[in-house]
Amino acid sequence: MLTCQQDLFALPAESHYLNCAYMSPLSRRVEAAGVAGIRRKLVPSDITPDDFFAGPDAVRRLFAGIVGAPAAERIAVIPSVSYGMAVVERNTAVSPGQNVVTLLDQFPSNVYPWRRLCDGGHATLRSVAPPTTGPGMAEAWNGAILDAIDDATALVAVPHVHWIDGTRFDLDGISARARQVGATFVVDGTQSVGALPFDVQTIQPDALVCAGYKWLGGPYSIGAAYFGPRFDGGLPVEDGWLARIGSEDFARLVDYRDELRPAARRYDVGEVSNFILTSMFVAALEQLLEWGVENITPYCCQLTGDLIADLEAAGFGVTDKRWRSGHLFGFRVPGGFDMPAFRERLVSHRVSIALRGDAIRVSPYVYNDESDVAALRAALQL
Repeated sequence: MLTCQQDLFALPAESHYLNCAYMSPLSRRVEAAGVAGIRRKLVPSDITPDDFFAGPDAVRRLFAGIVGAPAAERIAVIPSVSYGMAVVERNTAVSPGQNVVTLLDQFPSNVYPWRRLCDGGHATLRSVAPPTTGPGMAEAWNGAILDAIDDATALVAVPHVHWIDGTRFDLDGISARARQVGATFVVDGTQSVGALPFDVQTIQPDALVCAGYKWLGGPYSIGAAYFGPRFDGGLPVEDGWLARIGSEDFARLVDYRDELRPAARRYDVGEVSNFILTSMFVAALEQLLEWGVENITPYCCQLTGDLIADLEAAGFGVTDKRWRSGHLFGFRVPGGFDMPAFRERLVSHRVSIALRGDAIRVSPYVYNDESDVAALRAALQL
């Protein structure tokens, strides 16, 4: 069992940060990598052409290990989820009579591309809502997603975990249904990858897109995406020179090449070599692999198990255990709950959580301990 890793972070002892789903704090190790990356630019003559590829290739190798990708070349280095989804949109065609299946209240980066795709191809966007509320909602929602996928479905785009309340989706079942009808299957792994085990060879998404600044522990504006064989011959969002075959030879860059790098490398963001962000992301992924992704959620569950039981006993609405992610969960307040007073107590106890939609979202991580949960209990008056 993983122990508390608080000493590896610089969070103030008097604050109680239970909000990793918003943004993870940088570890001291990632901070040091960023400082070293800045210092490299002090003497640019020491930066060689090989250095332009070493950092991104390290990201590919490490992220491939985290998600079980068969090869590092299946990984692209991206700046954001919206960028990765734009790659999918550019390389997906829809036509009148077809549909795209998404979920109600997904994070916008996994919605706007499909709205544009449907508008351009005159297809229908199906945003699947949970058919019930309260107990049984999550199971019914998963069933409704499967029902929404039919022979006219061109693409299915879902998260592994819903960003508002932590509802977990049956990616194995959804993937099987998408493959059955020949639909492209896209997963936003931002709120799960790094905290929940994910294996692309088991789940078989055509694309898995992840921001790096949450559960992967990296800085803002860098992330990673897996692209399967469906996208091997696609066009990138940018015409970057580093995405071209032969770009390692800086002396011959004016011998322009139209051939793109194989697999996912063609989808890298421009200036992918960013020596600061890439160094930090590499350090974050190395740390995560040392902890073991499989150990993150059990640690979080150990911290919050009794709290969730007490919330349910007090009448708060919590997703059924079978469909609830352990690292991120939301609860709905019972009638008569004084929300303004609760907000004030959060401030006075220095507790950081998130209010998303109609849910109060709690997302602990390995830097949290029992004192953080006790502070939240005090704010809830439990």
